[in-house]
Amino acid sequence: MLIDILAPAAGEAAPENAFGFMEAMEQGGVIAWAILGVLVIMSVGSFYILITKLLEQSRILNQYKAIRSGGFWRANSLQEASSKLEKNSAWRQLVDDGLAAESQHAKMTDSLEAHDWMHGSLARSEAAINARLASGLPFLATVGATAPFVGLLGTVIGIYRAMIGIAIAGSAQIDKVAGPVGEALIMTAIGLLVAVPAVLAYNWLQSRNRRIAELLSGFSTDVLANITSRGAVKPASMKATSTQQAARAATTAPSKA
Repeated sequence: MLIDILAPAAGEAAPENAFGFMEAMEQGGVIAWAILGVLVIMSVGSFYILITKLLEQSRILNQYKAIRSGGFWRANSLQEASSKLEKNSAWRQLVDDGLAAESQHAKMTDSLEAHDWMHGSLARSEAAINARLASGLPFLATVGATAPFVGLLGTVIGIYRAMIGIAIAGSAQIDKVAGPVGEALIMTAIGLLVAVPAVLAYNWLQSRNRRIAELLSGFSTDVLANITSRGAVKPASMKATSTQQAARAATTAPSKA
């Protein structure tokens, strides 16, 4: 008996929702779809920049770890060490630019001028790398600052259309204002959903870029010191590592009777 009672109710079609997302956008017309398209483009562009820059930063950081843990500073010369780095590596660019500046040392009439020339060359190389890492971040900042206002434009238009519907109907009937008000709320929400990830991505990528800039500056200083000392000066960490390895070798070596 229970099945017979529920069967007619199950066979009835579900009531159609006349106030869904698509219905609200269709009521908004071309303007609503245009604003939604702009917000979608902003969102896609933001995530594209986030992913590409994150991969680029990770590659540079992994290359630096390989330099510190590998045999870069154990090479006989910077030319030999540079050949072990990846061709398009930011770290190889610094070394190659430093070596290129050293090759012009003979053209300098004063050693201080030669030092300044090499320092300036490495500084320009650092600036070029940092500028490449920062490319695309202004787009994230722009999206984070403007997306809420783009959504607010859709909100204003939706509320305006709701007011027109009320004026035409002569009363605030729910079926007259639900569509425009729903469109307004949707645009506000989408604007925030686009802006918040862009702001978070911008701040995160900026912090990682600052860390990379610090590593580049330190590596540039090490390269400059190594060049001006003809290979005598190397990072302190490498000397400590060499001392530890020598002590470990002496400890494990068999003692003579």
